[in-house]
Amino acid sequence: MVKATFDLDENIAAALSYLFGWITGLVFFLFEERNQFVRFHAMQSIMIFLPVTIILVILWWIPFFGWVAASVISILALLLWIILLIKAYQGEKFKIPIAGDMAEDFSKKKI
Repeated sequence: MVKATFDLDENIAAALSYLFGWITGLVFFLFEERNQFVRFHAMQSIMIFLPVTIILVILWWIPFFGWVAASVISILALLLWIILLIKAYQGEKFKIPIAGDMAEDFSKKKI
């Protein structure tokens, strides 16, 4: 198994990049310099869960409709989070449409 930053197996590091959403994605993206698999999953985590977090914060300020919409988005985000976490742990490069392609492009660039 290939090792990544923090001396973790790459599938573990990729899965951990989703653990706390965009926050752990950012940590792994900034510290991982070599492993493209981990960098991809870290960037995909940022590109999906940062906008979701911003949208949820905005929606919680809107009475009733915002609360309902935020609840639905939260459930969908939770399901997506579980799928991405499992796919990364299994060593699969599971790309979400649009965000996955953008994450792949950004993950190849040096910071």
